[in-house]
Amino acid sequence: MTDDNVTDISDEALLEVVVEPEVSLMEQLQAHLQDVANDDTMAEAGRKILLQDLVKMLSKEAGVRLGEDDEFVHEMRVATRRMRSAFRIFEDYYKSKPVRPFIAQLRTLARALGAVRDLDVLIADFTRYQDQLDQPEAREALAHVVAKLDYKRQKARRKLLAYLDSKSYRAFVKAYGAFLTAPGKSAKNTDGQLGTPYQVRHIVPVMIHDHLATVRAYDTVLADADVHTLHALRIEFKRLRYAIEFFQPVMGNTIEKFVLEMKKIQDYLGRLNDVVVAQARLRSLEDNGDLGEVVHESFEHYIQSLAQEQETLMAGFAEVWTKFNSRTVQKYLSDALLTLA
Repeated sequence: MTDDNVTDISDEALLEVVVEPEVSLMEQLQAHLQDVANDDTMAEAGRKILLQDLVKMLSKEAGVRLGEDDEFVHEMRVATRRMRSAFRIFEDYYKSKPVRPFIAQLRTLARALGAVRDLDVLIADFTRYQDQLDQPEAREALAHVVAKLDYKRQKARRKLLAYLDSKSYRAFVKAYGAFLTAPGKSAKNTDGQLGTPYQVRHIVPVMIHDHLATVRAYDTVLADADVHTLHALRIEFKRLRYAIEFFQPVMGNTIEKFVLEMKKIQDYLGRLNDVVVAQARLRSLEDNGDLGEVVHESFEHYIQSLAQEQETLMAGFAEVWTKFNSRTVQKYLSDALLTLA
């Protein structure tokens, strides 16, 4: 028996009225991915570069939420850092009012991710040291400290997840994605003005040499450098590396060798920074005054081992620095930039 109000639709007709599945935000963003070209305007090059890292950032979000592998936090944090560094390069090519909220949200996200990541690194280092101890009672006592650090990490994770679940974050991702997939949107109109460089090929060689000059200027102060000076140098190296990686697709093949050498010195300075930060955090934890005697003794021994590693790293930095500044390594960069001419 058939209801008179129901229309009989053939199988062929059904095929015609099937609704297309909704395209996810990630799929929309990925469809706009493009490599930078040497004749791109700086505004559009920035849009392409920022979009690549937004996609990388979002691709790590599910892993961060799951919390089973701390590398997702690290990689999501790197993506946010790269975008913040990119905005230092490209911000002047956009109208300030539309992009200022994006920069602020990236800063907030980076802090939330950093709070978790710093504790991940500290716990990993501390656990490795704990496993090397010969005395079972010392290992057991230090487990109390690891548990305290893990409590702090879980608290930081809850704050991070609350931010990722917030309306503010979701609105940011949507608006930021729309900005990065709309060529010309909010760009300053300086393209083609007489005597004004505006394309990648005009600006990038000078910009990268300026970053390199800032790095190499540390040569005059490294003889008496303290950890604060080396930390500042580490930040400048990071900015140089990001600037190069952003535009690597339009450079010559020798840039790969230069980046490899740069990574070596960055890793060196990164380990030094981890050791310095770990000592400060452990001293802060020790100052709480609730460590048992066995814990305190092992704790002090661990802090001293970090201090010795710091001393070794600082003493060996001159050799790493000299190699990076050699004519052979610097020529890799010069040759790569000739492709942009």
